[in-house]
Amino acid sequence: MNLKELKTKTRAYALKNALAYKGKAQQGAIISSLFNEGLKKDEVKKFIKDISKIISEVNKLTLEEQKKEFEKLKEKVSEREIREGLPELPNVKKGKVVMRFAPSPSGAFHIGHALTASISFLYIKKYGGKFYVRIEDTNPENIYKPAYKLIKQDSDWLFDKKAKIIIQSERMNLYYKYAEQLIKKNSAYVCTCSGDKFREYVKEKKDCPCRKLSVKENLERWEKMLGPKGFKEGEAVLRFKSLKGMKDKNPAMRDFPLARINLTPHPLQKKKYRVWPLMNLSVTVDDIELKMTHIIRAKEHRDNAQRQEMIYKVLGKKFPWTSFLGRWHIKGLKLSASQITKDIESGKYSGWNDKRLPTVASLKKQGYKPQAFWKFSEQIGLSESDKTIDKEEFFKLLNAFNRDTRE
Repeated sequence: MNLKELKTKTRAYALKNALAYKGKAQQGAIISSLFNEGLKKDEVKKFIKDISKIISEVNKLTLEEQKKEFEKLKEKVSEREIREGLPELPNVKKGKVVMRFAPSPSGAFHIGHALTASISFLYIKKYGGKFYVRIEDTNPENIYKPAYKLIKQDSDWLFDKKAKIIIQSERMNLYYKYAEQLIKKNSAYVCTCSGDKFREYVKEKKDCPCRKLSVKENLERWEKMLGPKGFKEGEAVLRFKSLKGMKDKNPAMRDFPLARINLTPHPLQKKKYRVWPLMNLSVTVDDIELKMTHIIRAKEHRDNAQRQEMIYKVLGKKFPWTSFLGRWHIKGLKLSASQITKDIESGKYSGWNDKRLPTVASLKKQGYKPQAFWKFSEQIGLSESDKTIDKEEFFKLLNAFNRDTRE
C-alpha cells in the first residue's frame, strides 16, 4: 500500500469510525481496518505518524463536517463486511454461558495470558454468565506459592473483579470420586508397568497386561495407590481405557494417564495427598462440575481436548463447544511466567511490576487499562493462526488501544 492510498483509506475509515462513536475515531479500530485492506504489520511503524495525524484531524471536525466528508469518501471503504466485535458463539443461552481461563501457579500474568483470557471474559460480558479463573496446581513440583495471590490480584484488575477463583488442590476428593467412577465403569485401570515398558506397548499398539484386570482388582489397586503402605512413587498409575484401544491412529490417545503417586509436599496441601490427578482428569472433572458451556484454549491442547471428550462420552456428558487459538510470538519478549519468576527471585528484576517486564502488573503500573487488552483481544478474535510481531509494533498497537480507552 503506497502512502497516498493509505492516507485516503485512513481518512475514510476514520470518518466512518468517528460517526459510529460520537465524533471520536479510535486509532486501534482504524489500524485493524487498514490490516483488512492490506496494510502489513511491519508497515505500521512506517505509517503510524501519518495515521495518527489524519485521525487527529478527523476528530477535530464537527459531526456534520464528518458526515459531509464521509459521503465523498465512503466508496473508499471496503464493501466487504469488516467484523465489529467478537464473532458470535454457537448454542448460546443468554445469561448462562460459562467459560474459564486456567493458569498454572508458576507466576503472575503476562501479556500472553491477558490477551488469551480476555477473549473468554469478553464473551461473558457479551452474553452474561460465569467466568472462572481456575488455578491448576495438581503438580506439586511446579508451584510458586506467591502466584496464588498474584493471580488473584491480576484477575481482579483485568476482569473487573468478576472472575471467580477456583483452586484445584482444594477439590481433590472430587477427582478421587470421578476416578473411582471411571474404574467402576471399566473405563480406567491401574497400570503397574514401567514407563519404558508401557511406551513399547504404545509403539507396538499392544495392550498391557493390566488392561485386562477386573473392576474389582482395579478398585483394590486404586486403594493401594491411595494408601500410605501401598504402592510407592512410580510403581503405579491410573490410566484411561481409550475408546479405540491401543490401536488408535493417534498414539497420544492410547490409554493416557489420569493420576499418579507424587510424594513431593504441596505448598498448600503439604503431605495430605499422595495421589495427584493429571490434567486430563482434573480438567474434565472441573469442566463438568462447573458446567462449562464454551471453552477457548491454545491450539497445543488439541490432543488434550480430544482426550477429555472421550472421558465426557464415557460419563454420558455433552462436551462443551471448543475453539483453539494460535500462539503469539512477540520478537524481543520472552513470555514465560516460570522464567520471569526465576529472574525476579535471582534479583535480575525488582518485582513483577518492574517496567522492563511484559507482565500485567508492570503494564498496570505504567498506566495501561484493562480495556486496552480487551480491545486488542477483540481484534485478534478466534484465530488458530500463529502470529509473529516485533515488540515495537506490538506496543504501538497496544498503545493505540490504550489511547482509545481514554477518549
